[in-house]
Amino acid sequence: MNTTTLPTFAGFGLGLRVPHYEDVLTARQPLDFVEVISENFMVDGGRPLHILEQVRSRYPLALHGVSMNIGAVDGLDLDYLRQLRQLADRFDPLWVSDHVCWTGVDGIQAHDLLPLPYSEEALDIVSRNVMTAQDVLGRPLVLENPSTYIEFPGSMTEAGFLAALCQRTGCYLLLDVNNIVVSATNHGRAIDEWLDHIPLDRVRQIHLAGHSQGRDLLVDSHDAPVPLSVWELYQRFVARLGPVATMIERDDHIPPFAELLDELGQARRYAASVLAAAA
Repeated sequence: MNTTTLPTFAGFGLGLRVPHYEDVLTARQPLDFVEVISENFMVDGGRPLHILEQVRSRYPLALHGVSMNIGAVDGLDLDYLRQLRQLADRFDPLWVSDHVCWTGVDGIQAHDLLPLPYSEEALDIVSRNVMTAQDVLGRPLVLENPSTYIEFPGSMTEAGFLAALCQRTGCYLLLDVNNIVVSATNHGRAIDEWLDHIPLDRVRQIHLAGHSQGRDLLVDSHDAPVPLSVWELYQRFVARLGPVATMIERDDHIPPFAELLDELGQARRYAASVLAAAA
């Protein structure tokens, strides 16, 4: 087990997207950190790395991946991991995160976050891959719960699976509160299942985002403001977690930067209110 301790970090940030590069580089913004998609900067040089150097000189940074393929039955891509380590060693992020899912097979990327069965067999595979990734990266991983639209027969709930994964590997968690709302609604499960069984001491970051209503299911579209259902669950988690790194994530229909800052201000106010009540 990788027993490296990952320090906590309590602040409020945004997922940095191309339309807002100029906003964060031309003036100091009220951000405690920014998060970028790792794969966008796993290059040998050029403008992306030049931009990231400037961003990192101004703000703490988190690296968030979308294609580690942590559920791969044929093991992880070691070249990918070495490139990721090179990026992390260069920019010294708060942490490196990815998703508890699979994204491809036989070297073919699906470009989607595909669900895992929460079974002992899957836990063995994912645990082995997490240990490999942590050894190559030289740091603990932070892993996010994805939104899911189907469920497989398995011996564990998602929260139980995440708890067992943390215990086996020493990894940490990124809780996407929107994804919990989407998955719980889609599968008819009680929200308290996640609240009560996720190992909260392993949580290092929270994502907040919006979703949309499909014909039969909620869709994790990340293209809308954070809805009330997500804000309510966020407050319940903060009441149990205490101060925790919180980020607004928007991947489509990206609004002006000022609108995202307003939404991040909401997160600050909700968290402050909950923590004040707890005190």
